[in-house]
Amino acid sequence: MTTVPRVAVFRPDDDRLARAVELLESLDMEAIADPMLAVEPAGSTPRSDADVVVFTSTTGVDLVANTEWTPDDATICAIGETTAQALRDTGFEVDVVPETYTSGGLVEALESEVESARVELARSDHGSPVLVDGLFEAGGYVHETVLYRLVRPDGAGESAEMAAAGELDAALFTSSLTVEHFLEAATERGVREAAIDGLNEAVVGTIGPPTKETAESNGIDVDVVPETADFERLARAVVEQLQSN
Repeated sequence: MTTVPRVAVFRPDDDRLARAVELLESLDMEAIADPMLAVEPAGSTPRSDADVVVFTSTTGVDLVANTEWTPDDATICAIGETTAQALRDTGFEVDVVPETYTSGGLVEALESEVESARVELARSDHGSPVLVDGLFEAGGYVHETVLYRLVRPDGAGESAEMAAAGELDAALFTSSLTVEHFLEAATERGVREAAIDGLNEAVVGTIGPPTKETAESNGIDVDVVPETADFERLARAVVEQLQSN
């Protein structure tokens, strides 16, 4: 391990990345900031006639907050407490937050409530089909509005080269798409297999089970998954694992 452990973080290049770097540095880590996601707003808003509206990210909330959309009497659902707090900060009341902060957890929280209801999913273009399929099977009339698209930024991939060279001590994956974009960047740079090998010598954390499944299906060993899908908890759990090695 290097004198100051190097931890790769892949958050979008906005205040989320800044907060992630600040947190890691406060934990005596060197943050390797390599954004694997960039947000392209779609210029759309959720339907206004839904009975239930589901938000799956703070990004979606932020985009809607800058429009004149209102939920009227709809039941507002958030995939997790971070998204719920963003909704409250915007002035919306939040009615449902699942115990498990995943698409499956949302289905479980809503499946007894959505029969014959108009359900609006307001999210990115990479939303999990688990939510659509589960709510449809529960009897909901499901409509999806793409609020934004997630793309890989130009130039992403420094962390892949560092992993391939054995220069990373840890990596924090916050979605399946960050895993996929990391591997795409590694492939373009001709270091995919070496980068995977490098990650498998490091401590790899994923924010939840779906991201872990994506990583492991691509040959990446996952060491840490926090009990709650929250970036700070992920980072602290990975740092604790590093310090115990």
